[in-house]
Amino acid sequence: MRIALLGLPQSGKRTLFTLLTDRQVPEGRKPGECIEGVATIRDGRVDSIAKICNPERTIYAENTYVLCPDIVTDAPSRDWLDAAGRCDLLCLVLRAFPSDQVYHPDGSVDAARDREALSTELLLADMTVAETRLARLEKEKRAGLSADQKLEEATVTTCMAALENGQPISTLNLGDQEARAIRSLPFVTSRPTLFIYNVGEDEVGTDHGDATLPVSVAIEAEVMQIEDPAERGEFLAELGLESSGLDRVNAAAYAALGLMSFYTMGKDEARAWTIRTGSSAPVAGGKIHSDIERGFIRVEVIKFTDLVETGSEKAAKEQGKMQLKGKDYVMEDGDICHFLFNV
Repeated sequence: MRIALLGLPQSGKRTLFTLLTDRQVPEGRKPGECIEGVATIRDGRVDSIAKICNPERTIYAENTYVLCPDIVTDAPSRDWLDAAGRCDLLCLVLRAFPSDQVYHPDGSVDAARDREALSTELLLADMTVAETRLARLEKEKRAGLSADQKLEEATVTTCMAALENGQPISTLNLGDQEARAIRSLPFVTSRPTLFIYNVGEDEVGTDHGDATLPVSVAIEAEVMQIEDPAERGEFLAELGLESSGLDRVNAAAYAALGLMSFYTMGKDEARAWTIRTGSSAPVAGGKIHSDIERGFIRVEVIKFTDLVETGSEKAAKEQGKMQLKGKDYVMEDGDICHFLFNV
């Protein structure tokens, strides 16, 4: 999945991107340039599975983050729009920490004001997309519109009306055909959105409302300097945190996108796989290889808690903890699977 990091200048998104992906942003970054990086999702379940099967390699799930150009209010162009429109999730980074050393483009720190400004920019961007597409369809009417084009025009008109009323496209109850009709358009308010509040150390646990996540980028930079896991845990505990902000960002992104993980294990590897919540067993198998989905027979499933309690895959099977499931089985978060197939 692709996740856009967006925000006003000096919000901390560049540092957050580097901490998440371990990729430095070039100092000579061109105006309007996007930078991509891959974030490894630390998963304690993968570690537990690896301890049990002692594989040659351990592979975690990953997220791709796209550091977009700054959103500048009232700017004549929106360099960030195309990249954000190709992402599955928008993470809007809001500055909520005071600092005399870091300026704010509006002269003062006000996260609520900035959130409103960013939300407005998203709406205005989508209105521009809608206006442009409707104008093009109007010209195409001279040659006659196809049934698909007529559906697209009607859907974009519906979206435009909502946007003019300050309503994101994601709040519309679009049917499957309507959603497909506008899928190629880079609407950003149709994407799920997560607001990340870049807070000071004393506000890490502060509640800022729905779809928000408080993270102190400054603290996360300190955490990343601690190599010893035990020492890192102690540092977080002193701050009243159970996990790092980076882990919480990845977990929140998973939740916002409706994703979950299942696992495979063996002598060669212990691995996490990402699927959408509600996926069937054949679809999950297809994440590993398309042949598994095409020739799916059944899947052997061991629940993660059962594997940990019994201590090994063999013991779990001997104690009747392995379940055989067919093609109608809906995967559950934490399933450890072995797929049987024939092509």
